[in-house]
Amino acid sequence: MASLRSIFQRRFDHLHERSLKLLGSVRTEDLFRKPASGSSSIETYSCGELLIRSAAAVEQMAGGVTRRLWDDPFEWTLPEELADPAKILEYLEEVREARVQAFEFFASDQDLFKFIPAPDELKPLAEVLLETIDRAAHLHGRAAGVAQQFVTIRPTLT
Repeated sequence: MASLRSIFQRRFDHLHERSLKLLGSVRTEDLFRKPASGSSSIETYSCGELLIRSAAAVEQMAGGVTRRLWDDPFEWTLPEELADPAKILEYLEEVREARVQAFEFFASDQDLFKFIPAPDELKPLAEVLLETIDRAAHLHGRAAGVAQQFVTIRPTLT
């Protein structure tokens, strides 16, 4: 029987691989194109912005688990800081490494039921992981949706 930790690890690994694939399939010039907004009150985001925000959700979780630092990585994940695919790829790999280090804190599945201050209230680690994968996957799905709306997607090599 698979452990709960390994199930979470696989889900995060799968999301990471999908992010790499999406990043590799969108042309550089289209990465930060925003779709037209039908209303000025609704903010639109580009594929690149949403992809970065997806990774930032995972980074925030990793910082919270390892250092109890729940700061939103907003400042260093701005499109101005990560303006091209190479920088985004580097960031995705940094986030993957931070996540791997966070998972090293879990000696067994029992650790996933320990409560941590996350960030405003005590929650079991398993709930923090579920919320993170849910939020990150949602943002990734939105990124893919934006890409499919109007971006020319390059065929990926398999």
